[in-house]
Amino acid sequence: MRIGIIGSGHIGGTLARSWARAGHEVALANSRGPESLAGLVGEIGPNAHAATPAEAADFGEVVLLAIPFGGYEALPFDHMAGKIVIDAMNYYPERDGQIDTQTFTSSEQLALRLPAARLVKAFNTIYYETLASKGRPDAPLDDRLVIFVAGDAPDDKALVAGLIQEIGFAPVDTGSLHEGSRKQRPGSPIYNRPMHSEQAKELLPGA
Repeated sequence: MRIGIIGSGHIGGTLARSWARAGHEVALANSRGPESLAGLVGEIGPNAHAATPAEAADFGEVVLLAIPFGGYEALPFDHMAGKIVIDAMNYYPERDGQIDTQTFTSSEQLALRLPAARLVKAFNTIYYETLASKGRPDAPLDDRLVIFVAGDAPDDKALVAGLIQEIGFAPVDTGSLHEGSRKQRPGSPIYNRPMHSEQAKELLPGA
């Protein structure tokens, strides 16, 4: 699969390594330009190349957004029509400024800017070091740490769940984009807390 990744920090860079290792082609972009990514893509190997954000979005059948939420207005929205877009961003008021999250979650606000894309929330609750080191592709799903997924289209969530399983984690569905992304936001009982599927199921009703 071709995957465009916008954001080369802890989550974006880690997933670029993991997905390239799993055999996917990755286009990696950041706000500083492709030349700043030469070292990282060289380290990842031939399955990765540097790109601008628009080029990464054009390249990917799936596009991962892994930048600070406060910068989302600068994303190349027109280049993501028809794509599955994975929202790995979190909203922190002290960093991103004040927005109204009572009516719409940050993911729903992003979805309003991407009406022709298919948005899935994932990879935003897991610490990057856990993501980098705790994947167990050969283990049964019940023995793996979980990564949560939210969205409105079962087929799109299933595709993202497959990408999660390939790198050694177990996908757990938190529901629709409206309800599920609320359960995944910072401060919730499942946020930044390594767990297996049984524990996740116990915590999710109250998340």
